[in-house]
Amino acid sequence: MKKRGLGIGCMWYGIGNTGLPNPAGAVVDWLDDTSVNLMVGCADIGQGSSTVLAQIVAEELGISSTDITVISADTMITPDGGATSASRQTYISGNAARLAAIDAKKRPLEEAGMMLKEDPANLVFKAGGVWANGQKTGITIKDVLSNCRKKGKLTIGNGTFNPDTTGLDLKTGYGSPYATYAFATQVIEVEVDTETGQVEILKIVAAHDVGRAINPVLVEGQIQGGVSMGIGYALLEEVISVRGQIKNTNLSDYLIPTILDIPDVTSIIIEDTEPTGPFGAKGVGEPALIPTAAAIANAVYNAIGVRIYSLPITPEKVLNALAERDAE
Repeated sequence: MKKRGLGIGCMWYGIGNTGLPNPAGAVVDWLDDTSVNLMVGCADIGQGSSTVLAQIVAEELGISSTDITVISADTMITPDGGATSASRQTYISGNAARLAAIDAKKRPLEEAGMMLKEDPANLVFKAGGVWANGQKTGITIKDVLSNCRKKGKLTIGNGTFNPDTTGLDLKTGYGSPYATYAFATQVIEVEVDTETGQVEILKIVAAHDVGRAINPVLVEGQIQGGVSMGIGYALLEEVISVRGQIKNTNLSDYLIPTILDIPDVTSIIIEDTEPTGPFGAKGVGEPALIPTAAAIANAVYNAIGVRIYSLPITPEKVLNALAERDAE
């Protein structure tokens, strides 16, 4: 008999290193043709950080992200960005990159103010042009940068960001280990075959608070990737160790999900702006994984009325749990 069940998993997650300094730096070099070299220590390992950092700088400078070249994780020339872990890079390196862009546009704004006889505080760069008091002027950013070059003014900026944290007091346990937190809820529907013990995931709805989605497509990709990892953790992946020696060292007996194991994933992006984040953003990497296994375990319990406490929830464990319940 096949039985269906629903499960919910919720989580909160601290962004960045726990109660420790974890700074990052960035350098923005604005060139004559309005293109930009962005130098960051942040390593893009597939999560899309270089794209996001380019978007942050482009938004601040009023140009297209396609005009930005990101030089990342080169220990000879880039500032330290810290580890690509703890879902921290969008928040921490993103802030550093934005601050570097703000620094890089100070002199061009001053130059634009002289060109327009306008207070620089009333000027912004937008869509490649200079805007004064909300109105587009006839001057382009390229015109401003050209004037800066004629006067020998460099248009380079740097920025650093270190989240405001404190260590935990060893006596009381109090402290402020993270500057911001991610939150998420996932709801999962499963179908359990009580004759074979097989668990099939039918549908997943994942709602994640990301502060602000700098790149919604990348956010959805991270959620889908995290959910896929969570399915493997919940149902398939198990390290078999005998006397300290791992016995299942290849993918024929250490099972991971394939595309056929992944159901429809509905990603709901919650944008509760983080005041200390770059344009309100914070991390989403690891939080996408955390609630999945708990939601699946709860869904299995809802389906068959038996709680399984160890992962992965294999068919053998399901059948054994059902047999023990029936014996009782």
